Amino acid sequence: MTTTAVPATSASRTPHQIWQRTRGLLLAVLILVIAGLALAALRSGGQHGRLDPRSPDPYGSRAVAELLKARGISVDVATTLDEAAGAAGPDTTLLVAGPNVLTPYQQQRLRMATAGALGRTVLIAPGGASVPRLAPGAHSAASGPVTARPPRCDLPAARAAGTADMGGIRYATDAHRATACYPDSGLATLLVMPEQGAGDTVLLGSPDIFYNDRLDQQGNASLALQLLGSRPHLVWYLPSLDDPSATEGGTGTGNGNDGSDEEASGESGFIGLIPSGWLWGTLQLALAAALAAIWRARRLGPLVTEHLPVAIRASESTEGRARLYRKADARDRAAATLRSATRARISPLVGVSPRDTDSPEVLLPAVAARLRTPDGDLGALLFGPAPADDTALILLTGQLDALEREVRTS
Repeated sequence: MTTTAVPATSASRTPHQIWQRTRGLLLAVLILVIAGLALAALRSGGQHGRLDPRSPDPYGSRAVAELLKARGISVDVATTLDEAAGAAGPDTTLLVAGPNVLTPYQQQRLRMATAGALGRTVLIAPGGASVPRLAPGAHSAASGPVTARPPRCDLPAARAAGTADMGGIRYATDAHRATACYPDSGLATLLVMPEQGAGDTVLLGSPDIFYNDRLDQQGNASLALQLLGSRPHLVWYLPSLDDPSATEGGTGTGNGNDGSDEEASGESGFIGLIPSGWLWGTLQLALAAALAAIWRARRLGPLVTEHLPVAIRASESTEGRARLYRKADARDRAAATLRSATRARISPLVGVSPRDTDSPEVLLPAVAARLRTPDGDLGALLFGPAPADDTALILLTGQLDALEREVRTS
């Protein structure tokens, strides 16, 4: 027995044809990806994220760090809890840039390390459950706007700085000797709580006075330098997601609340630790992908007749449409097409006008009168329901062919 290869039809494409059709789009996507990654890498060069003393980004803090270094203060960056806790001491100011992203275990360890260190701890926008852990005796209230505010307190650093851009989370305390400055609706946005000996804890409601683009406004620079420059050594603690201590003391992350602290303080967890260049690169890639999808998407609108550049055999068109019907399991549509074509061909043979082809009352009597021996239900054959399965559809095809032959020969 010999087998013959089934010739390829217009409904099937070879891998080469598929590659020819899609290579332009794939090349465009590849170029966009490479360009986006290169742009993100260039933009992130030298940038380390929000409140980072190494970052020249508008929301970085390199300017205040350089000013402190010029005044003889050493500035070190810590990214793990062990580094931050080990650096606490009477001659050290410890700035915690993201207290709300620390786990409860990390917050408790940090508090134990700084409580008796006799140094200064500066907490940037702590909120919710992190405040009583890091500054016992204080509690936070809802966040307010950041705007130019007068100090209205006796803190020497605040009186020397004068008006500064303060706001954000507000604080209150019942502790004696605590100093509340830059009030908003009666609550402090800068709270200084004395500790043992000469140590103290400073709570700032917002980080704006440390940003590069805000440092030269109001008395921001003076206030920032005095808060961070009271000791000869500054440790800038930037909590890191890969800090091993984050998995100790339980698997929970954050400060144990529902996440409102991070929202109120401007912290965004993982997103806040990503350099802004990578965020912009990802946004640009997403926009480019959306534009490419719109460009290549199917246009919606009425169908337009188009002349094909080549002649296609009727058998190929029929086979292609049949494959589409079978793939969609559209036996009803296939049966309706077969019946409509049969009615259109036999109507002129039995004297029925084209406009009455789909009218059973006109067509069926004319066909029955033409047949020598009408057999079966012509109404079910020409206007009946859709076949239940493929076998019934094939049977319907044979019956329609037989009916048409009989009409033509009668």
